[in-house]
Formats: sequence, structure tokens, C-alpha cells
Amino acid sequence: MRLSEIRLDRLRIHAYPDPVLRKACAEITEFGPPLEALAGRMLELMREDRGVGLAGPQVGLLVRIFVCNATGDPKDDMVCVNPRLSDFEGGAELEEGCLSLPDVTVPVRRPEAVTIAAMGADGRPFTRRSNDLWARVWQHETDHLDARMIIDYMSTESALANQRVLKQLEQEYRRRTKRKPAGRQ
Repeated sequence: MRLSEIRLDRLRIHAYPDPVLRKACAEITEFGPPLEALAGRMLELMREDRGVGLAGPQVGLLVRIFVCNATGDPKDDMVCVNPRLSDFEGGAELEEGCLSLPDVTVPVRRPEAVTIAAMGADGRPFTRRSNDLWARVWQHETDHLDARMIIDYMSTESALANQRVLKQLEQEYRRRTKRKPAGRQ
């Protein structure tokens, strides 16, 4: 599918256990207005759900893009296409949530500092380094592009604490995706 064929008005955040969240993403090679429009729509969806990041698979698209904003100030909106992370330093465990896992939080140990090299929606490359929330968000969203989620980091204790919510999400997903019998609407 070409980016220009995506119906932006139909994009929505996909919730666990939707299989699209467990598929690795392809590099983006098409830049320009369709990608810029996609990034804009993803930022809207992220803000509507009060998130700090949103990746392609979370809106059902298996392409290597995520948007993020660790400050909430629109001037700090960031679009990362085909991101690569490097120069990891330190380590800290903090609670993380996810727009695709509502009401689930998991303590995740991640490097505290990281460098990101990516392209904007216009195709221009950039590199940034951070040792704060930005670094954590970049790692979390890149995990989505590589088919990983915060539940992959759960300890036994965390799995027990989130068991009820995960079961509810699985039941809701089954209800939403249950096929209707042929001939019935």
C-alpha cells in the first residue's frame, strides 16, 4: 500500500492483542505530503489519548515511523522515520504505559541516555541525543517498530498485577473482531 492510499480519517489506535502490534515494520522510502499528513494525523491521535508517543503499528501501519512529544508543547512535536538508536549509556527502571495497552503499567529497565538518528517526514536526516524522558520514549516507540511491547518486559509480579486488565483487553478484542455470519449485517 502506498502512503497516499491511506485513509487518514479511518486511522485509530489498535489495542493489545491485535496481531498488527506483533509484526516488524518496513523501512519508509516515500517522503513528502502523504507522509507529512500521516505524521500529523498520528500526532492528533497521540494527543487525543494523552500519550507521549505513537508508532506505525499502533495505527495499523507496518512502516517505520513514530511521532512523539515528551513536553506536551506542540513546538516540540517530533516525527521519526526509519529511526536508529545507538550510544546507549546508564540504566534505570521506570514505570511505562502504552496507548495500545490502556490501564497497564510495567516497570521497564532501559538505558538512560541514547542517540537517535532518523529522518523527518520531509526526508531530512537528523540526529539527537537525550538522557531524559525523550530517550525513554524513543526506545519505547522503536520497540513497537520491532514488534516488542512493554509486556515483554514484565516480571512475574508485574504479570500478576496486570493479569486482569490484559484478560479484559483480550476479551474486548475477541468481541470486536468476531466475524458476523454470512448474509447478516
